[in-house]
Amino acid sequence: MRILVVQESDWLEKGPHQSHHLVERLSKRGHEARVIDYEILWREHEKKGIISKREIFENVHKVLNDGSVTVIRPSIIKLPILDYLSLLHTHRKEIKRQIEEFRPDVIVGFGILNANIALKLAKKNGIPFVYYIIDELHRLVPQKYFQGLARYIESKNMKNADKVISISEGLREYTVQMGADEGKTQVIRAGVDLERFNLTDRDSVRRKHGVRDEDVVLLFMGWLYNFSGLKEVAMELARLGKCNIKLFILGKGDLWDTLQDIKREYKLDTRIIMVRWKPYSDIPKYIAASDICILPAHKNDIMKNIVPIKVYEYMAAGKPVIATKLPGIMKEFGENNGVVYVDRPEDVIPKALELIESGTIEELRLRARRFVQRFSWDRITDEFENILLKRNP
Repeated sequence: MRILVVQESDWLEKGPHQSHHLVERLSKRGHEARVIDYEILWREHEKKGIISKREIFENVHKVLNDGSVTVIRPSIIKLPILDYLSLLHTHRKEIKRQIEEFRPDVIVGFGILNANIALKLAKKNGIPFVYYIIDELHRLVPQKYFQGLARYIESKNMKNADKVISISEGLREYTVQMGADEGKTQVIRAGVDLERFNLTDRDSVRRKHGVRDEDVVLLFMGWLYNFSGLKEVAMELARLGKCNIKLFILGKGDLWDTLQDIKREYKLDTRIIMVRWKPYSDIPKYIAASDICILPAHKNDIMKNIVPIKVYEYMAAGKPVIATKLPGIMKEFGENNGVVYVDRPEDVIPKALELIESGTIEELRLRARRFVQRFSWDRITDEFENILLKRNP
């Protein structure tokens, strides 16, 4: 089966997300996959002219050493607003080119604009189109004045897709509210590689960063959004004064400089440890080094229905998770399954102290691991593969 994937994010630098895991595993099974992506982080890169050149990246893999994907990045104009306008032209040209040359059996869309282009071209050429939703996409558009238009296009994509897949039940309900035919919707949850995250070595990373045996490490990994709640957690740690809790942050993003300023101002150099993002193969040992993992995000429209893959990975490693009461997370994991809920980001540190004092961390570890055991990536990939094959009778 030949699979064409279109998305409006950077396949190389962002993630790995659900798309990386599934597409690489399908390629390992013998399917051929090509991805048309978008250099969403162009503002952060060193500028090499206003117009980027079309690029092709062969044998790309972020999750599996033997999973291979071809990534095609069409040209864009690297100026605000014009980046979107140029995308409309260059991505349409590229999708048409791939339909003619690659002759995909199915097209899978993860974006808004290029998904809409791909959907129309798929219909025209008799190719099934599957829309895969891992976020309320229009809310991620940075320019708020474009979000209404983005919502309209996203809704049209959902109404016209042959199949609409969501990563959680909360997002499936969202797609139906947006106009998707309920009979064409399906949930495929995040998966976990239980063997990869079943590490017993927690000492190497701890020793490297000066963490003592008696220290309790709270880990956050991922993009440091302004609404991630990490600023509030760091300030609460400063307010408490001396304690044996350390906050370990693995990632990059908007809050990096702010958190570094908090470290300096409140003399938290030994209690807040910040490490730039690492290759996916290194992630398990950082999770293993922690005692509790956290998701302290603000309860905003962007976060309300999503379920980040990292929560499954935390739990696969046998780590309790402290999360704010995000509707999607609560619907997905419920009570007594290794996830403990707080009302506000500021409540994360007090809740961690409560878990330490009550001696319940070990029981929470067992519950977390037990809950995610049924979500192996092999099983999740089977579900996705079957859907794509059914789109190709």
